[in-house]
Amino acid sequence: MATVDGVGGHSRKVEYFYDPDVGNYYYGSAHPMKPHRVRLTHHLLVNYGLYRQMNVFRPLKASKDELSRFHKDDYLDFLRLCTPDSEERYANQMERFNVGQDDCPIFSDLYEYCQIYAGGSLCAAARLNARKSDIVVNWSGGMHHAKKSEASGFCYVNDIVLAILELLKKHQRVLYLDIDIHHGDGVEEAFYHTNRVMTLSFHQYGDFFPGTGTVQDDGVKDGKGYALNFPLQDGLTDSTFRSVFRPVIDEVMNRFRPEAVVMCCGADSIAGDRLGCWNLTIKVGWHFHKKRTAQKVAHSSCRVCAHASIMRALYHERI
Repeated sequence: MATVDGVGGHSRKVEYFYDPDVGNYYYGSAHPMKPHRVRLTHHLLVNYGLYRQMNVFRPLKASKDELSRFHKDDYLDFLRLCTPDSEERYANQMERFNVGQDDCPIFSDLYEYCQIYAGGSLCAAARLNARKSDIVVNWSGGMHHAKKSEASGFCYVNDIVLAILELLKKHQRVLYLDIDIHHGDGVEEAFYHTNRVMTLSFHQYGDFFPGTGTVQDDGVKDGKGYALNFPLQDGLTDSTFRSVFRPVIDEVMNRFRPEAVVMCCGADSIAGDRLGCWNLTIKVGWHFHKKRTAQKVAHSSCRVCAHASIMRALYHERI
């Protein structure tokens, strides 16, 4: 099994899931979501030889039973049956489920697409549960806006919620860390009432989608204090982000002591993004890798499931 040297002398087993078919799905020519980028990312990993440092698996497609652990059956049936040729027949349901508008269009084989990217996250969580890996990446995952019966923000099925539910079978406490520029509203809503999952989101706030994630949004009932939001402003730089992120994540790791961490690493926070408005560079990620943030995870018993959100990243690249 491939291993990589971790921080502090630890060896971390790293794996990722990739289905070559995911690049075949097409939101439309004017849509910023491009599943083809997942295929390009895989080709980069192969050509640079990085795949030799990781185990690479093709995920199983998520079944209806697996998807229904979070999503409502009638919503899943709609995603399976509705096609571009049958939109008129399903007009009422499209409005009810928030599908068919510009952000979440109907396209060919939509349901199969959801099965593939959700399957990657479920398989990743299963590998962590079986203690066969320490870090698992799903390039096509990270659909953090999808709700139980509603599509939102390019997301139809919430693979992150499904992965966390899987992890909770073997782990008492799971931390969800979201550094996508958009608030991780779908994941926060799913676990708003529980103290077994802490959701931590750093995001743009104001006149910006989805318009949620204030400091006051901190959970209810058993989950009170377990939803943490850091709404930020335009023009965020590397140094400013570091000054906020480092002390917060250190305190969260010390106090919550998660047994597993799920990350949504959308790169739409990088400077030049078509939809973003921050000025971060890739150096900020490298800084976290070298400094205490990586050490906090490596020196704990945490296992990490990362959703790279490659498709929603770098909207300014017209690929």
